[in-house]
Amino acid sequence: MGETVWLFDSFLFSASRACCSPFAIFIQIQWMCNLLNSCSWVGSCGLCQVSSNDEQNREIKQIKESMTNGNSLAFLYHDINDLEHSNQVKLPRVSVVMPLKGFGEHNLHNWRSQVTSLYGGPLEFIFVVESTEDPAYHAVTRLKSDFKDDVDIKIVVAGLSTTCSQKIHNQLIGVERMHKDSKYVLFLDDDVRLHPGSIGALTAEMEKNPKIFIQTGYPLDLPSGSLGSYCIYEYHMPCSMGFATGGKTFFLWGGCMMMHADDFRNDNYGVISGLRDGGYSDDMTLAAIAGNHKRLITSPPVAVFPHPLASDLSFSRYWNYLRKQTFVLESYISRVNWIMNRALFSSHCYLSWGFVAPYCMAIIHIAAALRVASKEHPPEEMTFTSGGFLLVSSLAICTIVELLSMWNLTRIEVHLCNMLSPEAPPLSLASFNWGLLVFIALVVDNFLYPISAFRSHFTQSINWSGIRYHLKDGKISKIDRSKDIGPNYTDLGGKHLYGKKGAPTKVSFLSSLARSLQQWHQPKKFDV
Repeated sequence: MGETVWLFDSFLFSASRACCSPFAIFIQIQWMCNLLNSCSWVGSCGLCQVSSNDEQNREIKQIKESMTNGNSLAFLYHDINDLEHSNQVKLPRVSVVMPLKGFGEHNLHNWRSQVTSLYGGPLEFIFVVESTEDPAYHAVTRLKSDFKDDVDIKIVVAGLSTTCSQKIHNQLIGVERMHKDSKYVLFLDDDVRLHPGSIGALTAEMEKNPKIFIQTGYPLDLPSGSLGSYCIYEYHMPCSMGFATGGKTFFLWGGCMMMHADDFRNDNYGVISGLRDGGYSDDMTLAAIAGNHKRLITSPPVAVFPHPLASDLSFSRYWNYLRKQTFVLESYISRVNWIMNRALFSSHCYLSWGFVAPYCMAIIHIAAALRVASKEHPPEEMTFTSGGFLLVSSLAICTIVELLSMWNLTRIEVHLCNMLSPEAPPLSLASFNWGLLVFIALVVDNFLYPISAFRSHFTQSINWSGIRYHLKDGKISKIDRSKDIGPNYTDLGGKHLYGKKGAPTKVSFLSSLARSLQQWHQPKKFDV
């Protein structure tokens, strides 16, 4: 027993010395610098109240000032004169296209927030489903009957996709059915919860700057309490970088995209062909087109939308979602786009594991320090452990700063959402577990991202809502459909995909990951 303990101590102190080597210190210092850099952009939205990039704080201040000056509808327009009839009748027609798949606990509330928009111009809502067997079809049919003729709602059955993802197929069919006089088309996911003035704000920016190619927004994830939901919250947090760049951004979220309708009517810049001919991800494809043609993508500070996550969001469903997100880097439309995706792949994997490595080293340092404290050891061991303790202390300080920055940014976004939707139940930070789950999610998400990315790279196939897509040369080459190859529920919203029969298969994350590794070279048999 004594010899075993001695061997363990020898290994532990050797590992601690290795973690204090120049290379290991370089890794830890580099990560701390990266962390402080990330805090700087987070701080531009949260900690640094006087920052010139503090777009969301500036928006909150403008709304408060307008309300102080007697404009109780400042959440719609800062200038109350914009609400006059003479101005509202000049607003352009907008077609809202929503591709649907399945029906979950938050869908009906989200749809109502979309169709009850307070936009003053002509507005139509086009809900597109794959077939009448989709649970979403019956739900949206009831929604249409509830509003009768008060809202212009169309329900379109798109049929099955053959050359692109089902979502893109539904979007393109919806564009074909939009009104001939529509000036703008707004694509929304069914998990987007709009504010009453969101459509008006997006349209106003498009009218103000006709050079805008795409206007986008970003989700404010509301974790349901599970670790998986916190991992998704942490994964989406960098999207807020779009707000820290003064509105201009190269980030694009497919859940909210407003574009010129004529770009689709005339296939400008190849948007139709780029999406239809093998397109897997709508936002990545359109972002690549924008980059290739030097087109402008912007995001107004009010385009942040509450995104409640499913109450039963398990860790295995988070893993499935992460797989879909990393898979988009395998699709591309040009050589330049392929190079950009490879650069994103490499840098994200390096930074993710570079984020995790210092915590692994910190565990070794702490364990070594505990062993030193428990009994007598040579002075040189105490020297190494004291050096390791200094690195651990620095890591702890950087981690606390990062968590405080995330907390403050989320606080700003929650405050803004509450001001933009005064009629809705107020959002609160009280339900967030900042002390434990947010930190664990940071580490877990960064640890798993490279694993998921490499899995996507070597398999070149993915299961998305019961449909398996296979890529070749960056485009979809084959589509397999079977209720037996996918889950009964979607990942984030917990939407049922095949009606009320059956129940979701409860598979643990470890089982899912083990099956992934076991079938690494058998993508056709992989069951997510």
